Amino acid sequence: MCLGIPGQVVEILDGYHDQIALVDVSGERRKVNVGLLEPDRARPGDWVVIHMGLALEKTDAAGAAAAMDGLRLLRQGDAP
Repeated sequence: MCLGIPGQVVEILDGYHDQIALVDVSGERRKVNVGLLEPDRARPGDWVVIHMGLALEKTDAAGAAAAMDGLRLLRQGDAP
C-alpha cells in the first residue's frame, strides 16, 4: 500500500530542470520532485499527492481534503 500526502505547489525552484518544487504540506514547506508528472507539469497553485519526496499525481482541492481526512482517520486508530 502506498500512502500519499497532499500538498499545494508554492513555486518551482530555479535549476533542477524545473523538477523541484516548493510544496506546502499542512503549513510546512518542503522540496518535492515533480519530475514524474511530465508532461503534465506542476505549477504554483496545483495540488499534488506526495510519496517519499516524489509527486506521484496531481489532484484538486477536494481530493486533497479527502486525502487529509483519511490520514486523520488513520491517526485516530492509534488513540487508546
